[in-house]
Amino acid sequence: MRIGKRYAGGIALMATAALTLAACGGGSTTDTMASGDAPATELGGEINAGVAYETTDYSSITSSALAVGSNLQVLEGLYQLDMSTYKPFPALASGDPVAISDTEYEITLRDGAKFSDGKDVTTEDVLSSYGRTTAEGSIYGQFFDFVKSVTAKDDKTITVELNYPFPNLAARFADMKVVPTAMTDDELKAHPIGTGPYKYESITPTEITAVPNEFYNGAHPATVKTLHWHVLKDDSARLAAALDGTTDVMEAVPASAVDQLKAAGWTVDSVPGYGNPFLMFNMTKAPFNDAKVRQAIHKAIDKQKLIEVGMEGEAVEATSFLPESNPAYKKTTTQLSYDLEGAKALLAEAGVSGLTVNLVTTDHPWITNLVPQIKSDLEALGLTVNHSPMASADLYANVTDVDEPTYDIVLAPGDPSVFGADPGIILSWWNGDNVWTQKRTFWQQADPESFQAFQTLFKDALQLDGDAAKQKWGEAQDLLAEQAVVYPLFHKNMLTAYNGEKLDGFKSIAATGIQLIDVKVK
Repeated sequence: MRIGKRYAGGIALMATAALTLAACGGGSTTDTMASGDAPATELGGEINAGVAYETTDYSSITSSALAVGSNLQVLEGLYQLDMSTYKPFPALASGDPVAISDTEYEITLRDGAKFSDGKDVTTEDVLSSYGRTTAEGSIYGQFFDFVKSVTAKDDKTITVELNYPFPNLAARFADMKVVPTAMTDDELKAHPIGTGPYKYESITPTEITAVPNEFYNGAHPATVKTLHWHVLKDDSARLAAALDGTTDVMEAVPASAVDQLKAAGWTVDSVPGYGNPFLMFNMTKAPFNDAKVRQAIHKAIDKQKLIEVGMEGEAVEATSFLPESNPAYKKTTTQLSYDLEGAKALLAEAGVSGLTVNLVTTDHPWITNLVPQIKSDLEALGLTVNHSPMASADLYANVTDVDEPTYDIVLAPGDPSVFGADPGIILSWWNGDNVWTQKRTFWQQADPESFQAFQTLFKDALQLDGDAAKQKWGEAQDLLAEQAVVYPLFHKNMLTAYNGEKLDGFKSIAATGIQLIDVKVK
Protein backbone atom coordinates (compact mmCIF):
# COMPACT_ATOMS: atom_id res chain seq x y z
CA MET A 1 0.00 0.00 0.00
CA ARG A 2 1.23 3.47 -0.83
CA ILE A 3 0.26 6.72 0.86
CA GLY A 4 1.18 9.96 -0.91
CA LYS A 5 1.41 13.45 0.50
CA ARG A 6 -2.33 13.85 1.00
CA TYR A 7 -4.90 11.40 2.28
CA ALA A 8 -8.48 11.55 1.04
CA GLY A 9 -10.80 13.73 3.06
CA GLY A 10 -10.34 16.45 5.64
CA ILE A 11 -9.65 15.40 9.21
CA ALA A 12 -9.34 18.62 11.21
CA LEU A 13 -9.60 22.33 10.60
CA MET A 14 -6.56 24.54 11.10
CA ALA A 15 -6.46 25.23 14.83
CA THR A 16 -7.01 28.53 16.41
CA ALA A 17 -3.93 28.42 18.56
CA ALA A 18 19.53 21.20 13.73
CA LEU A 19 20.00 17.70 13.99
CA THR A 20 23.02 16.60 11.95
CA LEU A 21 22.40 13.98 9.27
CA ALA A 22 24.02 10.87 10.69
CA ALA A 23 25.44 8.00 8.74
CA CYS A 24 22.33 6.00 9.56
CA GLY A 25 20.19 8.81 8.15
CA GLY A 26 17.50 11.14 9.40
CA GLY A 27 19.43 12.41 12.39
CA SER A 28 20.71 10.39 15.33
CA THR A 29 18.11 9.56 17.95
CA THR A 30 20.60 8.65 20.65
CA ASP A 31 19.39 10.28 23.85
CA THR A 32 19.05 9.70 27.58
CA MET A 33 15.45 8.62 27.08
CA ALA A 34 16.42 5.96 24.53
CA SER A 35 17.62 3.44 27.09
CA GLY A 36 17.19 0.10 25.35
CA ASP A 37 14.93 -2.73 26.42
CA ALA A 38 12.25 -2.06 29.01
CA PRO A 39 13.57 -2.64 32.53
CA ALA A 40 11.49 -4.35 35.17
CA THR A 41 9.64 -1.62 37.02
CA GLU A 42 7.80 -1.73 40.33
CA LEU A 43 4.73 0.45 40.07
CA GLY A 44 4.01 2.70 43.00
CA GLY A 45 1.59 5.45 43.88
CA GLU A 46 -0.03 7.99 41.64
CA ILE A 47 0.80 11.38 40.16
CA ASN A 48 -1.69 14.23 40.14
CA ALA A 49 -1.14 17.14 37.77
CA GLY A 50 -2.95 20.47 37.85
CA VAL A 51 -3.38 21.61 34.25
CA ALA A 52 -4.43 24.97 32.85
CA TYR A 53 -6.27 24.01 29.68
CA GLU A 54 -9.32 22.03 28.63
CA THR A 55 -10.43 20.24 25.48
CA THR A 56 -12.86 17.77 23.96
CA ASP A 57 -10.42 16.53 21.31
CA TYR A 58 -7.83 13.91 22.32
CA SER A 59 -7.17 12.64 18.80
CA SER A 60 -3.75 11.96 17.34
CA ILE A 61 -3.99 15.21 15.36
CA THR A 62 -5.34 17.44 18.10
CA SER A 63 -3.86 20.90 18.60
CA SER A 64 -5.12 21.17 22.18
CA ALA A 65 -2.44 22.00 24.75
CA LEU A 66 -4.03 19.61 27.25
CA ALA A 67 -4.43 16.67 24.87
CA VAL A 68 -1.03 17.04 23.21
CA GLY A 69 0.48 16.97 26.70
CA SER A 70 -1.49 14.00 28.03
CA ASN A 71 -1.04 12.07 24.76
CA LEU A 72 2.73 12.12 25.36
CA GLN A 73 2.16 9.28 27.82
CA VAL A 74 -0.43 7.38 25.76
CA LEU A 75 0.27 7.68 22.03
CA GLU A 76 3.57 6.94 20.29
CA GLY A 77 4.99 7.84 16.93
CA LEU A 78 7.74 5.98 15.17
CA TYR A 79 9.85 8.45 17.14
CA GLN A 80 9.11 10.57 20.19
CA LEU A 81 10.59 13.82 21.42
CA ASP A 82 12.05 14.13 24.87
CA MET A 83 10.31 17.44 25.44
CA SER A 84 12.92 18.54 27.99
CA THR A 85 15.56 18.56 25.24
CA TYR A 86 13.52 18.32 22.00
CA LYS A 87 15.74 15.40 20.98
CA PRO A 88 14.09 12.41 19.27
CA PHE A 89 14.36 8.82 20.37
CA PRO A 90 12.94 5.60 18.85
CA ALA A 91 9.44 4.74 20.04
CA LEU A 92 7.51 2.42 17.70
CA ALA A 93 10.62 2.31 15.54
CA SER A 94 13.27 -0.21 16.53
CA GLY A 95 16.07 2.25 15.81
CA ASP A 96 17.18 5.21 13.74
CA PRO A 97 15.99 5.69 10.15
CA VAL A 98 18.30 3.80 7.79
CA ALA A 99 19.41 5.80 4.75
CA ILE A 100 19.01 3.98 1.44
CA SER A 101 19.88 7.24 -0.34
CA ASP A 102 19.73 10.91 0.61
CA THR A 103 16.01 10.90 -0.25
CA GLU A 104 14.96 7.39 0.81
CA TYR A 105 14.88 5.84 4.28
CA GLU A 106 13.67 2.64 5.87
CA ILE A 107 12.22 2.41 9.38
CA THR A 108 11.65 -0.93 11.10
CA LEU A 109 8.84 -1.36 13.63
CA ARG A 110 9.52 -2.43 17.22
CA ASP A 111 9.19 -6.20 17.62
CA GLY A 112 6.00 -7.28 19.35
CA ALA A 113 4.47 -3.80 19.54
CA LYS A 114 0.77 -3.86 20.46
CA PHE A 115 -1.93 -1.30 21.06
CA SER A 116 -3.35 -1.09 24.57
CA ASP A 117 -6.32 -3.22 23.45
CA GLY A 118 -3.90 -6.08 22.78
CA LYS A 119 -3.98 -5.91 18.99
CA ASP A 120 -0.73 -6.00 17.01
CA VAL A 121 0.59 -2.82 15.42
CA THR A 122 0.83 -3.27 11.65
CA THR A 123 2.39 -1.29 8.86
CA GLU A 124 -1.19 -0.60 7.73
CA ASP A 125 -1.73 1.27 11.01
CA VAL A 126 1.37 3.34 10.30
CA LEU A 127 0.24 4.19 6.77
CA SER A 128 -3.29 5.11 7.79
CA SER A 129 -1.93 7.23 10.65
CA TYR A 130 0.31 9.09 8.22
CA GLY A 131 -2.76 9.63 6.09
CA ARG A 132 -4.71 11.10 9.01
CA THR A 133 -1.77 13.29 9.96
CA THR A 134 -1.32 14.80 6.49
CA ALA A 135 -4.93 14.97 5.33
CA GLU A 136 -6.23 18.22 3.87
CA GLY A 137 -7.13 20.50 6.75
CA SER A 138 -4.87 18.78 9.28
CA ILE A 139 -2.73 21.23 11.18
CA TYR A 140 0.11 18.70 11.02
CA GLY A 141 0.19 18.41 7.23
CA GLN A 142 2.52 21.39 6.81
CA PHE A 143 5.20 19.59 8.85
CA PHE A 144 5.49 16.85 6.21
CA ASP A 145 5.87 18.81 2.99
CA PHE A 146 9.33 17.25 2.60
CA VAL A 147 7.79 13.77 2.29
CA LYS A 148 6.98 12.36 -1.15
CA SER A 149 5.45 9.08 0.00
CA VAL A 150 5.26 6.55 2.81
CA THR A 151 4.95 2.88 1.84
CA ALA A 152 5.16 -0.56 3.42
CA LYS A 153 8.17 -2.56 2.21
CA ASP A 154 6.98 -5.58 4.20
CA ASP A 155 5.01 -6.28 7.37
CA LYS A 156 7.76 -4.77 9.57
CA THR A 157 9.38 -2.08 7.44
CA ILE A 158 8.26 1.37 6.34
CA THR A 159 9.87 3.15 3.39
CA VAL A 160 9.88 6.95 3.40
CA GLU A 161 10.66 8.77 0.15
CA LEU A 162 11.53 12.47 0.36
CA ASN A 163 11.07 15.34 -2.06
CA TYR A 164 14.54 16.57 -1.10
CA PRO A 165 17.23 15.73 1.48
CA PHE A 166 15.98 16.53 4.98
CA PRO A 167 18.16 16.13 8.08
CA ASN A 168 15.38 16.23 10.72
CA LEU A 169 13.42 13.17 9.61
CA ALA A 170 13.16 11.43 12.99
CA ALA A 171 12.17 14.59 14.88
CA ARG A 172 9.44 15.43 12.37
CA PHE A 173 7.98 11.92 12.44
CA ALA A 174 7.51 12.34 16.18
CA ASP A 175 4.50 14.45 15.17
CA MET A 176 2.83 11.45 13.52
CA LYS A 177 1.19 9.37 16.25
CA VAL A 178 0.26 5.81 15.30
CA VAL A 179 -3.32 4.78 16.11
CA PRO A 180 -5.46 1.83 14.98
CA THR A 181 -6.70 2.05 11.40
CA ALA A 182 -10.14 0.87 12.52
CA MET A 183 -10.74 3.76 14.93
CA THR A 184 -13.00 6.53 13.65
CA ASP A 185 -12.19 10.20 14.00
CA ASP A 186 -14.90 10.60 16.65
CA GLU A 187 -13.59 7.63 18.62
CA LEU A 188 -10.09 9.07 18.56
CA LYS A 189 -11.28 12.45 19.76
CA ALA A 190 -13.16 10.92 22.69
CA HIS A 191 -10.83 8.13 23.85
CA PRO A 192 -7.82 7.25 21.67
CA ILE A 193 -6.00 3.94 21.87
CA GLY A 194 -2.23 4.00 21.61
CA THR A 195 0.94 2.04 22.20
CA GLY A 196 2.53 4.18 24.91
CA PRO A 197 3.38 3.14 28.48
CA TYR A 198 -0.01 4.34 29.73
CA LYS A 199 -3.57 4.04 28.44
CA TYR A 200 -6.55 6.27 29.09
CA GLU A 201 -8.92 4.82 31.68
CA SER A 202 -11.38 7.71 31.75
CA ILE A 203 -11.73 11.17 30.23
CA THR A 204 -14.17 13.74 31.59
CA PRO A 205 -14.35 17.53 31.21
CA THR A 206 -12.68 17.98 34.62
CA GLU A 207 -10.31 15.03 34.98
CA ILE A 208 -8.31 12.56 32.90
CA THR A 209 -7.07 9.26 34.30
CA ALA A 210 -4.45 6.99 32.76
CA VAL A 211 -3.18 3.61 33.96
CA PRO A 212 -0.33 1.34 32.82
CA ASN A 213 -0.63 -0.27 29.40
CA GLU A 214 -0.06 -3.96 30.12
CA PHE A 215 0.86 -4.60 26.47
CA TYR A 216 3.63 -1.98 26.31
CA ASN A 217 7.04 -3.47 25.45
CA GLY A 218 9.13 -0.37 24.77
CA ALA A 219 12.01 1.24 26.63
CA HIS A 220 9.97 3.47 28.95
CA PRO A 221 7.38 1.42 30.84
CA ALA A 222 4.89 2.92 33.25
CA THR A 223 6.38 3.86 36.60
CA VAL A 224 3.25 4.59 38.66
CA LYS A 225 -0.17 2.98 39.05
CA THR A 226 -2.21 6.01 38.05
CA LEU A 227 -1.83 9.38 36.36
CA HIS A 228 -4.46 12.05 37.00
CA TRP A 229 -4.75 15.35 35.15
CA HIS A 230 -7.01 17.78 37.05
CA VAL A 231 -8.42 20.46 34.73
CA LEU A 232 -8.08 23.72 36.69
CA LYS A 233 -8.12 26.65 34.29
CA ASP A 234 -8.22 29.27 37.04
CA ASP A 235 -4.76 30.15 38.35
CA SER A 236 -5.96 30.43 41.96
CA ALA A 237 -7.66 27.02 41.81
CA ARG A 238 -4.51 25.43 40.42
CA LEU A 239 -2.42 27.06 43.14
CA ALA A 240 -4.81 25.99 45.91
CA ALA A 241 -4.72 22.39 44.67
CA ALA A 242 -0.93 22.44 44.81
CA LEU A 243 -0.74 23.96 48.27
CA ASP A 244 -3.33 21.63 49.82
CA GLY A 245 -1.68 18.51 48.43
CA THR A 246 -4.29 17.61 45.83
CA THR A 247 -1.74 17.86 43.03
CA ASP A 248 1.95 17.09 42.69
CA VAL A 249 2.67 19.13 39.54
CA MET A 250 1.35 22.54 38.48
CA GLU A 251 1.67 23.90 34.97
CA ALA A 252 1.42 27.56 33.92
CA VAL A 253 2.47 28.91 37.30
CA PRO A 254 1.75 32.64 37.67
CA ALA A 255 4.90 34.53 38.59
CA SER A 256 3.04 35.95 41.59
CA ALA A 257 2.66 32.42 43.03
CA VAL A 258 6.32 31.40 42.90
CA ASP A 259 7.20 32.46 46.45
CA GLN A 260 4.17 30.67 47.93
CA LEU A 261 5.05 27.44 46.20
CA LYS A 262 8.70 27.62 47.21
CA ALA A 263 7.68 28.32 50.80
CA ALA A 264 5.61 25.13 50.68
CA GLY A 265 8.70 23.17 49.67
CA TRP A 266 7.94 22.89 45.98
CA THR A 267 10.47 23.32 43.19
CA VAL A 268 9.62 25.99 40.60
CA ASP A 269 11.40 25.85 37.26
CA SER A 270 11.57 28.77 34.83
CA VAL A 271 12.41 27.40 31.38
CA PRO A 272 12.95 29.79 28.44
CA GLY A 273 10.13 29.02 26.05
CA TYR A 274 8.62 29.73 22.65
CA GLY A 275 5.21 30.97 23.77
CA ASN A 276 4.67 34.58 22.83
CA PRO A 277 2.18 37.38 22.35
CA PHE A 278 2.33 38.41 18.70
CA LEU A 279 1.02 41.31 16.69
CA MET A 280 -0.65 40.33 13.42
CA PHE A 281 -1.51 42.91 10.76
CA ASN A 282 -4.25 42.90 8.14
CA MET A 283 -2.24 43.55 4.99
CA THR A 284 -5.35 44.10 2.87
CA LYS A 285 -5.80 47.47 4.60
CA ALA A 286 -3.67 50.57 4.22
CA PRO A 287 -1.47 51.65 5.90
CA PHE A 288 -0.84 48.22 7.45
CA ASN A 289 0.37 46.94 4.08
CA ASP A 290 3.45 49.16 4.58
CA ALA A 291 6.32 47.49 6.45
CA LYS A 292 7.42 50.87 7.83
CA VAL A 293 4.06 51.27 9.58
CA ARG A 294 4.23 47.76 11.00
CA GLN A 295 7.76 48.38 12.26
CA ALA A 296 6.73 51.72 13.76
CA ILE A 297 3.94 50.15 15.78
CA HIS A 298 6.32 47.53 17.15
CA LYS A 299 9.00 50.08 17.98
CA ALA A 300 6.48 52.24 19.86
CA ILE A 301 5.81 49.46 22.38
CA ASP A 302 8.11 49.31 25.41
CA LYS A 303 8.62 45.54 25.62
CA GLN A 304 10.93 45.66 28.63
CA LYS A 305 8.27 47.48 30.62
CA LEU A 306 5.67 44.96 29.44
CA ILE A 307 7.89 42.15 30.70
CA GLU A 308 8.62 43.79 34.04
CA VAL A 309 5.03 44.80 34.79
CA GLY A 310 2.83 42.40 32.85
CA MET A 311 5.02 39.29 33.16
CA GLU A 312 6.85 40.05 36.42
CA GLY A 313 10.15 39.58 34.59
CA GLU A 314 9.41 36.05 33.33
CA ALA A 315 9.97 36.66 29.62
CA VAL A 316 12.68 37.74 27.19
CA GLU A 317 12.21 40.51 24.63
CA ALA A 318 12.06 39.21 21.07
CA THR A 319 15.21 40.13 19.17
CA SER A 320 14.29 37.63 16.47
CA PHE A 321 11.35 35.43 15.52
CA LEU A 322 13.12 32.56 17.30
CA PRO A 323 13.99 32.81 21.00
CA GLU A 324 17.62 33.00 22.01
CA SER A 325 17.46 29.44 23.33
CA ASN A 326 17.01 28.01 19.82
CA PRO A 327 20.29 26.84 18.21
CA ALA A 328 19.29 28.55 14.93
CA TYR A 329 18.64 31.92 16.61
CA LYS A 330 20.10 35.03 15.01
CA LYS A 331 19.76 38.57 16.34
CA THR A 332 18.18 40.20 13.34
CA THR A 333 19.50 43.13 11.36
CA THR A 334 16.19 44.96 11.82
CA GLN A 335 15.52 45.40 15.53
CA LEU A 336 12.05 46.36 16.78
CA SER A 337 12.94 47.28 20.35
CA TYR A 338 11.43 50.36 21.99
CA ASP A 339 12.35 53.58 20.18
CA LEU A 340 9.53 56.11 20.17
CA GLU A 341 11.37 58.71 18.13
CA GLY A 342 12.40 56.09 15.61
CA ALA A 343 8.79 54.93 15.41
CA LYS A 344 7.59 58.48 14.77
CA ALA A 345 10.18 58.86 12.02
CA LEU A 346 9.01 55.65 10.33
CA LEU A 347 5.40 56.85 10.37
CA ALA A 348 6.47 60.17 8.89
CA GLU A 349 8.38 58.37 6.11
CA ALA A 350 5.23 56.39 5.38
CA GLY A 351 3.18 59.59 5.27
CA VAL A 352 0.87 58.44 8.05
CA SER A 353 -0.70 60.67 10.70
CA GLY A 354 -3.93 60.80 12.71
CA LEU A 355 -4.36 57.03 12.45
CA THR A 356 -7.13 55.21 14.33
CA VAL A 357 -6.33 51.56 15.06
CA ASN A 358 -8.77 48.79 15.94
CA LEU A 359 -6.86 46.37 18.17
CA VAL A 360 -8.54 42.98 18.57
CA THR A 361 -7.16 40.65 21.24
CA THR A 362 -7.93 37.28 22.74
CA ASP A 363 -9.40 37.34 26.24
CA HIS A 364 -6.61 35.34 27.91
CA PRO A 365 -5.96 37.20 31.19
CA TRP A 366 -2.23 37.54 30.59
CA ILE A 367 -2.93 39.02 27.14
CA THR A 368 -5.54 41.51 28.32
CA ASN A 369 -3.15 42.54 31.11
CA LEU A 370 -0.75 43.78 28.43
CA VAL A 371 -3.32 45.94 26.65
CA PRO A 372 -3.37 49.07 28.87
CA GLN A 373 0.34 49.70 28.38
CA ILE A 374 0.26 48.83 24.68
CA LYS A 375 -2.66 51.21 24.20
CA SER A 376 -0.82 53.95 26.09
CA ASP A 377 2.39 53.41 24.12
CA LEU A 378 0.57 53.58 20.78
CA GLU A 379 -1.27 56.72 21.85
CA ALA A 380 2.14 58.26 22.58
CA LEU A 381 2.92 57.53 18.92
CA GLY A 382 -0.08 59.64 17.97
CA LEU A 383 -2.54 56.81 17.30
CA THR A 384 -6.10 56.46 18.52
CA VAL A 385 -6.63 52.90 19.75
CA ASN A 386 -9.93 51.03 20.08
CA HIS A 387 -9.70 47.70 21.88
CA SER A 388 -11.97 44.65 21.45
CA PRO A 389 -11.22 41.50 23.50
CA MET A 390 -12.86 38.17 22.67
CA ALA A 391 -12.42 34.42 22.98
CA SER A 392 -9.85 32.87 20.65
CA ALA A 393 -12.43 30.76 18.85
CA ASP A 394 -14.57 33.82 18.14
CA LEU A 395 -11.59 35.90 17.05
CA TYR A 396 -10.42 33.43 14.44
CA ALA A 397 -13.87 32.30 13.29
CA ASN A 398 -15.50 35.71 13.07
CA VAL A 399 -12.71 38.28 12.69
CA THR A 400 -9.71 36.85 10.84
CA ASP A 401 -10.85 33.73 8.99
CA VAL A 402 -13.42 35.48 6.84
CA ASP A 403 -13.38 36.42 3.16
CA GLU A 404 -12.99 40.16 3.72
CA PRO A 405 -11.56 40.82 7.19
CA THR A 406 -11.91 44.34 8.53
CA TYR A 407 -9.62 44.13 11.55
CA ASP A 408 -6.46 46.26 11.75
CA ILE A 409 -4.23 44.52 14.29
CA VAL A 410 -4.60 41.34 16.34
CA LEU A 411 -2.77 40.66 19.59
CA ALA A 412 -2.90 36.96 20.48
CA PRO A 413 -0.78 34.21 22.04
CA GLY A 414 0.89 31.38 20.18
CA ASP A 415 3.26 28.49 20.85
CA PRO A 416 3.85 25.76 18.24
CA SER A 417 6.75 24.28 20.21
CA VAL A 418 4.53 21.40 21.39
CA PHE A 419 5.19 20.02 17.88
CA GLY A 420 8.96 20.48 18.07
CA ALA A 421 11.51 23.26 18.20
CA ASP A 422 13.29 23.00 14.90
CA PRO A 423 13.10 26.35 13.09
CA GLY A 424 11.16 24.81 10.22
CA ILE A 425 8.20 24.26 12.54
CA ILE A 426 8.39 27.54 14.44
CA LEU A 427 8.83 29.80 11.40
CA SER A 428 6.37 28.01 9.12
CA TRP A 429 3.58 27.99 11.69
CA TRP A 430 2.74 31.64 11.10
CA ASN A 431 4.57 32.25 7.82
CA GLY A 432 4.17 29.14 5.67
CA ASP A 433 1.77 28.54 2.80
CA ASN A 434 -1.18 28.06 5.14
CA VAL A 435 -4.21 29.78 6.63
CA TRP A 436 -2.07 32.43 8.35
CA THR A 437 -0.71 33.85 5.10
CA GLN A 438 -3.61 32.88 2.84
CA LYS A 439 -6.35 34.49 4.93
CA ARG A 440 -5.37 35.93 8.30
CA THR A 441 -2.62 38.32 7.18
CA PHE A 442 -3.14 37.98 3.40
CA TRP A 443 0.64 38.28 3.06
CA GLN A 444 0.58 36.07 -0.05
CA GLN A 445 -1.65 38.39 -2.05
CA ALA A 446 -0.69 41.73 -0.49
CA ASP A 447 3.07 41.39 -1.02
CA PRO A 448 3.82 38.26 -3.07
CA GLU A 449 7.42 39.32 -3.68
CA SER A 450 8.47 39.34 -0.02
CA PHE A 451 6.34 36.27 0.71
CA GLN A 452 8.02 34.27 -2.05
CA ALA A 453 11.43 35.51 -0.91
CA PHE A 454 10.75 34.05 2.53
CA GLN A 455 9.48 30.76 1.08
CA THR A 456 12.67 30.41 -0.97
CA LEU A 457 14.89 31.02 2.06
CA PHE A 458 12.78 28.64 4.12
CA LYS A 459 12.91 25.78 1.61
CA ASP A 460 16.64 26.25 1.09
CA ALA A 461 17.28 26.15 4.85
CA LEU A 462 15.26 22.95 5.28
CA GLN A 463 17.64 21.05 3.03
CA LEU A 464 20.83 22.18 4.78
CA ASP A 465 22.44 21.30 8.07
CA GLY A 466 25.19 22.66 10.30
CA ASP A 467 26.55 26.17 9.75
CA ALA A 468 25.04 26.43 6.27
CA ALA A 469 21.57 25.83 7.68
CA LYS A 470 22.10 28.32 10.50
CA GLN A 471 23.17 31.02 8.05
CA LYS A 472 20.11 30.45 5.87
CA TRP A 473 17.77 30.41 8.88
CA GLY A 474 19.36 33.70 9.91
CA GLU A 475 18.48 35.23 6.54
CA ALA A 476 14.90 34.03 6.98
CA GLN A 477 14.73 35.62 10.44
CA ASP A 478 16.08 38.88 9.02
CA LEU A 479 13.30 38.97 6.44
CA LEU A 480 10.58 38.27 9.01
CA ALA A 481 11.80 41.10 11.24
CA GLU A 482 11.96 43.49 8.31
CA GLN A 483 8.42 42.63 7.22
CA ALA A 484 6.89 42.22 10.73
CA VAL A 485 3.67 40.76 9.33
CA VAL A 486 3.28 38.48 12.34
CA TYR A 487 5.92 39.10 14.97
CA PRO A 488 6.38 38.38 18.70
CA LEU A 489 6.73 41.05 21.36
CA PHE A 490 8.58 38.70 23.70
CA HIS A 491 9.07 35.01 24.46
CA LYS A 492 7.67 33.73 27.75
CA ASN A 493 9.49 31.66 30.30
CA MET A 494 7.50 28.50 31.05
CA LEU A 495 6.94 28.23 34.80
CA THR A 496 6.25 24.74 36.13
CA ALA A 497 6.17 23.67 39.78
CA TYR A 498 6.37 20.22 41.32
CA ASN A 499 6.65 18.54 44.69
CA GLY A 500 10.22 17.31 44.67
CA GLU A 501 9.73 15.52 48.00
CA LYS A 502 7.31 13.15 46.25
CA LEU A 503 8.42 12.96 42.62
CA ASP A 504 11.67 11.54 41.27
CA GLY A 505 12.90 12.23 37.74
CA PHE A 506 10.50 15.04 36.85
CA LYS A 507 11.77 17.45 34.17
CA SER A 508 10.08 20.73 33.30
CA ILE A 509 9.68 21.56 29.63
CA ALA A 510 9.62 24.71 27.50
CA ALA A 511 6.23 23.97 25.95
CA THR A 512 2.73 23.73 27.34
CA GLY A 513 1.90 20.36 28.84
CA ILE A 514 3.57 18.09 31.38
CA GLN A 515 5.90 15.20 30.55
CA LEU A 516 5.49 12.30 33.00
CA ILE A 517 7.29 9.46 31.21
CA ASP A 518 9.86 7.82 33.54
CA VAL A 519 8.74 9.95 36.52
CA LYS A 520 8.45 7.95 39.75
CA VAL A 521 6.88 8.43 43.16
CA LYS A 522 9.51 8.27 45.91
